[in-house]
Amino acid sequence: MRRRGMVLLAIAAVTASTVLSGCGGGSEDPAGKTTLTFWQQKFEDYQQAWFKKYVDQYNASQDKVKVELQVVPADTWAQKLKAAQAAGKAPDIATTSYGNVAPGVAQGQFAALDELLPAEAFTDVKDNVKGFVTVGGKHYAYPMLVEPSTVLYYRTDLVTAAGLDPNSPPKTWDELVQWATKLTQGKVKGMTIASAGVDLGWSSWGLQYNACGKLPVNDDWSKSTATEPCFEKLLNFYKTLYQGGLIPKTPKVGYADGAPYGQGEVAMMAGGSWVIGQLKNDFKAMVAKTAVAPFPSIDGDPTKTTATLGGWTLTVDAKSKGKQQAADFVKYLLAGDPAIMADFFKTSGFSKYTVRASVDQALVGNPDATSDPFMKVISEKVVPFGKQEPAYPWDISLAFGTAIESAMKGKADVPTSLKTAAAAIDDVIKKQSLAGTAPK
Repeated sequence: MRRRGMVLLAIAAVTASTVLSGCGGGSEDPAGKTTLTFWQQKFEDYQQAWFKKYVDQYNASQDKVKVELQVVPADTWAQKLKAAQAAGKAPDIATTSYGNVAPGVAQGQFAALDELLPAEAFTDVKDNVKGFVTVGGKHYAYPMLVEPSTVLYYRTDLVTAAGLDPNSPPKTWDELVQWATKLTQGKVKGMTIASAGVDLGWSSWGLQYNACGKLPVNDDWSKSTATEPCFEKLLNFYKTLYQGGLIPKTPKVGYADGAPYGQGEVAMMAGGSWVIGQLKNDFKAMVAKTAVAPFPSIDGDPTKTTATLGGWTLTVDAKSKGKQQAADFVKYLLAGDPAIMADFFKTSGFSKYTVRASVDQALVGNPDATSDPFMKVISEKVVPFGKQEPAYPWDISLAFGTAIESAMKGKADVPTSLKTAAAAIDDVIKKQSLAGTAPK
């Protein structure tokens, strides 16, 4: 799932008295059959069906292990998981976001998979994703998918009508502003991008990397770097779009929702890869008029990061009595036959992207994948350059997102907004004793 789901988890209550029944423990019946509990956070409906399909197939394929799938709503996930862990009844296998891997390892929640899975399972994972599940040189999760946070969507018909070339999308921030200016016609704005602090806090991560090559805190989390000049360029970019009237000033929905683009209110959109699924499901007529491109880079360098990669993994509980059996199921589902995960990406409408080279190869031979108008661009030009979402507390991201909003909307000038963010970040570091705690 995407970072917007993680934000909900981050602000959810972390205590509860309710524990799901039948939780974990890798129990064994008198006949010697091991029962494993697998908690899957509730995602799109097609995902529940896909997980059930392959859990059922796995259970039918052998008689030594039974995997029991339980779907847990996102808004209760944090509470139920914490309660289950406190009671010693955590699920043997669970869906875990990339951002929760390192904190979970620090709390001793996950088993290292290096001795439970064959080495080739990890050599198959793309290089820029391996670090997402690695802590202290060991792998504590197996990655399932990635979702780039920022892709440029644009209306080819409106671009052509404005005298622009739809086959040559903007490469730099300056060119994007020029396009947005020409595409702002009547009630149609040139583009949409996040403009509220809570959305800017996470949707701008890729552009923070693009502007500065880093995020606004130093490597050991001991001090904010938000006042460095490169971040001024980022805030000025957002300010130009907002104060130039090139984006909606009072958007009806948040960044994660592609409805303004689907409804024809804007000509371009900065949006996550998941919007592809929304367009295909809810705005089918718009798909034929849409092209995608990597979001423009500050200086036109296409190899510089413009998107972070959110997504999900499977983890094995450190206290499970059936660690090897749980890892065997993870291998079957995520690290085994490439056709299984190729089926997942087809089912998703190719709105999510593989982390394995072998699955890429399987999709090359899939006519649905090769004919998809968006998959090739995103998988080849966005995913390889994406970086991991930050593991530091959400409060840091929110402080910087608030600074962008403040500068965009003229509540304070750019330097003052960044100074305020730096002070807020340093306060978070102090109050939460973050200095020196960055994952290695």
